[in-house]
Amino acid sequence: MSLIYGINPVYEAISSGKTINKLYIQKGNKEIYKIIQKAKEKKIVIVEVDKLKLDKMITEKDEKIKNSQGIVASVTEYKYYTIDDILDYAKDRNESPFIIILDKIEDPHNLGAIVRSAECLGAHGIIIQKRNSAQVTDTVEKTSAGACNYMRIARVTNITESIKYLKKNGLWIYGLDMEGAQELYNTDFDGAIGLVVGNEGTGISKLVLENCDFIVKIPMTGHIESLNASVSAAISMYEIIRQKNKK
Repeated sequence: MSLIYGINPVYEAISSGKTINKLYIQKGNKEIYKIIQKAKEKKIVIVEVDKLKLDKMITEKDEKIKNSQGIVASVTEYKYYTIDDILDYAKDRNESPFIIILDKIEDPHNLGAIVRSAECLGAHGIIIQKRNSAQVTDTVEKTSAGACNYMRIARVTNITESIKYLKKNGLWIYGLDMEGAQELYNTDFDGAIGLVVGNEGTGISKLVLENCDFIVKIPMTGHIESLNASVSAAISMYEIIRQKNKK
């Protein structure tokens, strides 16, 4: 079992049909009335507790107290998908696959933000690594504003091998790197696409980079030469979907 918290993540969890074992709510919190009504409709067990207890439920030892926004849900652990699940989902929608591949993204806030952008911008799924990478946790759920409930996230052992598998299934792989030979806005994004986003500090690893079909960069004119990983991912996803919608 795991916990998710916050008004939007919990509301989306209930709306998406995620199994909610128990809902803990703050007494007298009018902001969560809509969620309480939805939970009652689905016959979810509701327990009233004070806000301090709710905040402590989601805070690890020696961690700064998190803000639950007056609501915490006990849910089943996130069920990861497979790459084939993602490909099949795109096929069922009669769409060319659009998959985000994360190479050792470590910050759960970055992962959550990427999941949120990917869901909003029509990506069919996300691939993460089992080791040395952020996993789907309560922090990721909260940062994604509930998008984790709708996004297919596959967890793999080897990103390079996964890229090779995607290539066999017809995807073109684009690596996002500040040293890229092509600028994002001058790149023709068409067909089945895999977008690789690298680690916050070191970027895409050498072997993964070598297996990309194209290396693209976001043109920048300011004094700071790099963007946050989740921001770079969002900008790139938007450009890809913008081009797809024009065709």
